[in-house]
Amino acid sequence: MTDGRALLAATDADYEFDPATVDIADGDVFDRLEPSVREWWVERFGAYVDGNGGFFTPPQREAIPLIDEGESCLVASPTGSGKSLSAFTAILNDLFRRERKDPDGLDNAVYCLYVSPLKSLANDIARNLAEPIEGIAENLAARGHDTEIRQAIRHGDTPDSERRKMLAETPHVLNTTPETLAILLNSPKFNEKLASVEYIVVDEIHSLADAKRGTHLAVSLERLERLCEGSPTRVGCSATIEPLSMMANFLVGGTTADSDTGDDGEWTPRDCEIVDTRFVRDFDLRLECPTDDLIDTPRDVVNERFHDRLHELIDGHENTLVFTNTRSGAERVLATLRERYGYDEADSGCHHGSMSTKHREAVEEKLKSGDVDVVTTSTSLELGIDMPHVDLVVQVGSPKSVASLLQRVGRAGHRLGQTVEGRVIALDRDELVECAVMLRKAEEGFVDRVFVPENAQDVAAQQVYGMAINGVKREADVRDTLASAYPYRNYSGTEWEQLMRYLTADHEGMEEKNAYAKVWRDTNDPPDGEHHHEAFDVGEPLIGKRGRLARVIYMTNVGTIPDSFTIDVVTRGGDEWVGQLDEAYLDTLEPGDVFSLGGATYQYSYRRGSKVYVDPSSQRPTVPSWFSERLPLSYDLGREILAFQAEVMKRLGAGGPADARRWLRRLPLDENAVRAITRMFDEQRRYLGPEGVSTPDRLVVEQVLDRAEYRRRYHVHSAYGREFNDGLSRLVAYRCTRRANANVQVAVADNGFTVSMPLNRKVDVGDVIASIDPEDAASDFREALQGTDLLKRYFRINATRSLMILKRYKGHEKSAAQQQVSAEMLVSFAEDLDSFAVLEETYREIVEDKLNLAGIREVLGSIRAGDIEVVSREVDAPSPRAFGLATLSASDTVLAEDEDAALAEFHARVMEQLGDDEPGTVGGGPEGTGVGGVLADSEGTVDSDPD
Repeated sequence: MTDGRALLAATDADYEFDPATVDIADGDVFDRLEPSVREWWVERFGAYVDGNGGFFTPPQREAIPLIDEGESCLVASPTGSGKSLSAFTAILNDLFRRERKDPDGLDNAVYCLYVSPLKSLANDIARNLAEPIEGIAENLAARGHDTEIRQAIRHGDTPDSERRKMLAETPHVLNTTPETLAILLNSPKFNEKLASVEYIVVDEIHSLADAKRGTHLAVSLERLERLCEGSPTRVGCSATIEPLSMMANFLVGGTTADSDTGDDGEWTPRDCEIVDTRFVRDFDLRLECPTDDLIDTPRDVVNERFHDRLHELIDGHENTLVFTNTRSGAERVLATLRERYGYDEADSGCHHGSMSTKHREAVEEKLKSGDVDVVTTSTSLELGIDMPHVDLVVQVGSPKSVASLLQRVGRAGHRLGQTVEGRVIALDRDELVECAVMLRKAEEGFVDRVFVPENAQDVAAQQVYGMAINGVKREADVRDTLASAYPYRNYSGTEWEQLMRYLTADHEGMEEKNAYAKVWRDTNDPPDGEHHHEAFDVGEPLIGKRGRLARVIYMTNVGTIPDSFTIDVVTRGGDEWVGQLDEAYLDTLEPGDVFSLGGATYQYSYRRGSKVYVDPSSQRPTVPSWFSERLPLSYDLGREILAFQAEVMKRLGAGGPADARRWLRRLPLDENAVRAITRMFDEQRRYLGPEGVSTPDRLVVEQVLDRAEYRRRYHVHSAYGREFNDGLSRLVAYRCTRRANANVQVAVADNGFTVSMPLNRKVDVGDVIASIDPEDAASDFREALQGTDLLKRYFRINATRSLMILKRYKGHEKSAAQQQVSAEMLVSFAEDLDSFAVLEETYREIVEDKLNLAGIREVLGSIRAGDIEVVSREVDAPSPRAFGLATLSASDTVLAEDEDAALAEFHARVMEQLGDDEPGTVGGGPEGTGVGGVLADSEGTVDSDPD
C-alpha cells in the first residue's frame, strides 16, 4: 500500500499536489502516468477510492498498463466501471507526454480513432473526453507548458464546414462510426490523415460483431492497418460478451500464412490480451409477478397491479429507467403513469428510435442531470450516454438474453461501488419461465454467445470495390486484406471467384439488367515491350476500378444498414385500404396466415411490390402483432430453459409441488413467481405425464384436434428461440406439405412452433422431425425459400449492399419500396445464373444468420444420435405449456391482445380433465403412456410450506 501524496510528489518535483492521505494499491499504474494526468485523476476520482478499492477501477487497473505498452486488448466490464476511460487514459497520457516533450508538438494528423455504433455515443464520449483534455491541459499550462490535444466528431450529422475544417486542423482524436470510417478510407484528402493512427478504440463491440455492420468494420480496420505506418494498438470495449477469445480475434484480425501466393493459408490471430472484469459489480436482481395466477386473474387487474407496483418502485428511487419490449409499449406505460399517478413532462419522459433527435437529446440531458423521475424506453438506451443518477432499472417482460438483461440493468448505479438494482416484471407465463432462468444464469455469471456472420459476399463486394477505387492493387493484396478480417478467416478460393464473377459482370445478361462491372481483373502483361503498371511485376494479377463515377457511387451508397418501408394493406377485389405493416412483419407471413390490424383480422393472400393483398377473416390471428418488433430469445438461453424445466420436473416427481417451490425460492423470485411457475409445470406434468415437458434430452410434440375450425394442430415444444423455431418450422412445414398434400400453416414463438393443417389430413410431425438429416437442412431450406417474400426482401437488402441496386445515383434517391420493385425484377434473373454471389449471400444470410442453421443441425444431429428423444402426445386441448403457442398472445402488457377468453377456455378444459382421478383417461391417452394417471394435489390446496 502506498501513500497517495508521496506517490504524486515522488515522480516530479514540479508538482506539489496534496490530496487527502489515502492508501492505494495502484502505484504501478500511477507510475506510468504523466504528473499532470495523475494530478487531474486524483482531483477527479479521489472521492471514489473506497468504492473502487483504489484510484482505479479493475478494468482501468488492468487495461491502462497494457495499452501503455502498446498491447491490443479487449476490455470486458460492466456498464459504469470505467472501461472507456481505461482506454483513453493511456492514450491521452501518451499524447500529452509527446506534446509536452516535443518542441514541435504533435503532427496535424489523427493519432487515435474511436469507433462507436451510435452517433449519440460518439457525442457522449466527445463530451466526456473534453473534461480530462481540458483539465490536464490546465495543469500543464499552470506550470508553463502550452499544449493542445484536439478531438472532433465525424459522422453523418457533421456539417460540411466542420469536415473541411478537419483537413486544415486535424483532430488528434477522431470519433466516428463504422460507415463514416469506410468513407474516410476512400476520401483522397482525408485518407492520408489516417496514416498516422496509432490507437483504435472500438466501443460496445458486442453490438456490432453479430451483424454485418461489424463485418464491414472488421474489413475497414484491416484496410486501415495497411494504410498506417505501423500496426495500431486496438482496444475493444464491451459490457457483456461471450466468448471472449473469439471477440478478441474479431477485434484484432489476423494474418494468412500464404498471402504472397494468393493460396488459401492458415489464419493466425494477432496478439490480444483479454481484460475480463465482467463481474466486478454487485447486482441486486429480482423477478416479480403481479399475481400467482396469470390465467384466471382478469387482465385489467394484472395491469393495475403492475402499474401500482411500478409507481411504488419509481417513488422509492431517485431516477428509474423502464425498459419495455416494444416502442409503443414504452409510450403506453408512460401514458398510464401520467394518467393515474400524476407524472408530467417535467418529471417523466419516453425515449426510442422513432422519436426525433431533438426529443431524444432532451430526454438524455434530463437523465444525465438527474432531473427526471422516470424514463420509459425500448432498446435505444441500452447503449450510450452516462446516467449517473439512475438507481433503478425495471425490465417489463423478457429481454430475451442474459447479455441484454445485464446491459440494461447495468444502466443503474452507474459507478463502481454502487449496487446495480434491477427488477424484472413478468406478465406472461412463458416469459415468467424465461425471466426466472435469465436471472438465475445472470447470478451465475453466464453470458449468451455472440455469433459472427461468416463470409458475407455483399460486404466483401462493397469493400473490394472500395479498395479498387483507391488505386490499382495486386489481387493477392486485396484478397489478403479481406481474409485478414475475422469474419473472412475461412474465405475460400471458390467464394473469391464467385465474388469476382459478380464484380466483373462475368455473368451473361448482367449489363442488360443494368448490373455493370465494378472492377477489372487482369494480369500485368507488357504490350509491345511496355508494362501496364510499372509498380507491379510482369504477369502479376491486378484489380482496378471500373467507371468514371465509381468513387461517387461508392461514397453515396456505402454501409450495411438496410432501408425499410411500410407496406400498404388492401383487400382483394375491392382494393380497400385497411392500413400499413412494417415490411419486416412480412418475413414470417405465408399465404393463409391471419393477423390483426386496426382492430380487425385479415388473412394474408399475396404481395405485389409495396402492397399486400388480404381477405377479411374471423379466425384467430396466427402471427402476433409484435412479431417483427421484439428481439428473439437467444439460442443459448433457450438451452438453459430446457435444463431448468428438467430440474423443475425432477423436483415435482420426487417431492411434489412443495419440493419444487422450495427449490425455486433459492432463486431471485418473489412468491407469486414461485407459485405461478410451480403451478404451470405441475399442471403440465399431470396433464401430459412426466415426459410431457421438453428438456435437453427430450422434444415434445402434442397434437390437438380443433374441430371448431376444422384444423389439426401440432404444438412443438422447442424452447430454442424464435430464430431456431422459425427455421425448423419451415423445414417441417415443407416436408409436411409434401406428405399431406395440403395447405400447411405455421405459427412461431420463442418456446416452440405450431404446424396446422386441415382435420382430414394427418402427418406424424414427430416422425418428420426425426427423419430430417442435418446434412439435408441447407438444401431443404433453399427449396423452401424459393419464391418467398422473405427471399425477395433479403435479396433487395443484399443487392443494395452489393451496389447492384443503387440507393443514390446522380442526385436521385431510390426509396426502399422502389428498391424492392427493382429487386423483384432481378431475383428471377439471378436464380437462373450459376452461383450468383448476391443470391448466394441472400440464401446464406437467411439460413445461417436468421434461421439458425447451426443450432438446427446440432439438435437434429442429437435426435439422430439418440441423445434427444422425440415424444408425441395426442390431447383434446392444448397443454398448459402450449397455451402461448395456441393463442400467440403478446406478453408485453401494453400491446397484449385480448386473448384472456381463449386462455381461460384452454385452462378450464385442462382442469376439467385433471379433475378425473381415474388413470389413463386424461387427454385421451392410453393407460401407462403418461398422459393422465394418478393425480397429485392441486397447487392451490397448499397455503404454506414448512420452509
